[in-house]
Amino acid sequence: MRSLFLLFFTLLLFSACYYDKAELVYPAVATCDTTNIKFSTSLMPILNASCNSCHGGTAAAGAGIVLDNYAGVRASVLGGKFMNSIIQNGQASAMPKGGGKLSACDISKFQVWINAGMLNN
Repeated sequence: MRSLFLLFFTLLLFSACYYDKAELVYPAVATCDTTNIKFSTSLMPILNASCNSCHGGTAAAGAGIVLDNYAGVRASVLGGKFMNSIIQNGQASAMPKGGGKLSACDISKFQVWINAGMLNN
């Protein structure tokens, strides 16, 4: 009985002495910077990476939706389906087709830009 108690006490002692670096146990939450959103530097890289293989250059002619320039993106937003497509709410065809949904941060950047008046900057 005494050896069982000693074993239990030893296990309890070692399990209570767990130390680790806080930044490894609790990693910092990634933040989304939506300040100073610009069409050319904030949004075009997202469009080029996720949209323009189908909606840019000659590929856009078949789809009818052009997203490789300001005028095309603005027209798509004003048409009402752009945000529904990227948030994938079922009110428009989910985009990007065949790819994963844009990150919440990227979607927020588009929404901030739209709310700010869709400037060509």
